[in-house]
Amino acid sequence: MRTRATLAAVSGALAVAALVAPAARAADSGSSHRAALGAVLQASGHGRTAFTAGTRAAGAPYELNVTFSNFKIGKAYKVGPTSHVSIPVSYTLTHGADVDVTAPDFETDPYLYKGSFDDWSNLVLGDAAATCSATSSTVAACKGRIDIYAAYGDLENADAGSWTAAAEAIDWNGQLDVTDPDISKIGIADQGGLAKTLVQRTSTLTVNASPEPVKKGGTITVTGKLSRANWETNKYGNYTGQSVKLQFRKKGSSTYTTVRIIRTSSTGNLKTTVKASVDGYYRYAFAGNTTTPAVNAAGDFVDVR
Repeated sequence: MRTRATLAAVSGALAVAALVAPAARAADSGSSHRAALGAVLQASGHGRTAFTAGTRAAGAPYELNVTFSNFKIGKAYKVGPTSHVSIPVSYTLTHGADVDVTAPDFETDPYLYKGSFDDWSNLVLGDAAATCSATSSTVAACKGRIDIYAAYGDLENADAGSWTAAAEAIDWNGQLDVTDPDISKIGIADQGGLAKTLVQRTSTLTVNASPEPVKKGGTITVTGKLSRANWETNKYGNYTGQSVKLQFRKKGSSTYTTVRIIRTSSTGNLKTTVKASVDGYYRYAFAGNTTTPAVNAAGDFVDVR
């Protein structure tokens, strides 16, 4: 798991020193940016009262005079088993007169965390820093992206559901790309609880109604399968024990009506029977939940003779 591995493998000032070195940032700018940001957040004590009065350790980054507000993000994002999902966000950055947001070594980044800000279980970061434009001498409007790579282990299945948005700002003050940086000269602002969003396991749903054609009054068997992304195997897996609606749309109509509700089996399969009456389309419909988005199967037409 890329984000977790980065944070587990590095800590404190040594992590920052290693990850801001030129060699560490050369090959993959997106990966190295995330690694450097993750290390700085770790060094700053992200979410762990790092800047409480009297608690700043010698050689630790100092508290930067920056706050964040008006964070905008979508309601929910679907992530497939191998997807790269790039989430656009915007926010307002307010800073003190002593902070130069136009400096080449100043940057700000949005990110998402799972759990509480004081004790998060996972972070997802962006491939690049946000871009900001000044709206006054102490306020800037910022736009950025948060990148999720399911194929590279950014997520575990338990991560599906609610995430919280945060933002940070780093003033490197000449310590960027320095072999032996002075961490105490690096300023950091880190603020959580800015917004909420859902990160969901993409779902798929199939249907097959047979036989086709069928005599009026005959039995139609409707089968299907509900699956959702498994971020740990990078494949789709069975979604078991879920309520799914069997729906019917009469030929010439645009409206589906619910025939009955059934539950998926231990293998995610669906199966039920109905009596043939008129030509029309059968489909299964899953309403979704916080971890898995709603999905409808494409209607399967049955000719009744």
